[in-house]
Amino acid sequence: MTATKPKIAIVDDDRDVREALQDAFCDAGFQVKLAANGLRLVSALQVDRPDVILLDVMMSWIDGFELCRALKSNPEFRDIPVVFLSGRTTPGDIATGLSCGAVDYFRKPVDVEALIERVQLLVGAAEASA
Repeated sequence: MTATKPKIAIVDDDRDVREALQDAFCDAGFQVKLAANGLRLVSALQVDRPDVILLDVMMSWIDGFELCRALKSNPEFRDIPVVFLSGRTTPGDIATGLSCGAVDYFRKPVDVEALIERVQLLVGAAEASA
């Protein structure tokens, strides 16, 4: 493993969710950046590129599906894995999330241990291919 901690961006308009995930990922050895909406994520990406983005679907300004499509259409950011976290859990919602470029889709309330495990695999795969 590299000397630097892997970076994760958590984008969710629910502060309680953001803070709970921040605590869990910090405990698991990640650097965590928080954003309340997609606009804040976009401005943060220019400064501090995360290894993985956790993204809520239902947010103000732009929904997670649209934000994921925008990230995946940008050559600078398209290779950052996106994992959706959402209360929208119909098969259609999940299919939409995956079709717009996400690598996974977790239902809320989130199984935090499973989510951390998945993100660790994504970061490990990114390091292996670097």
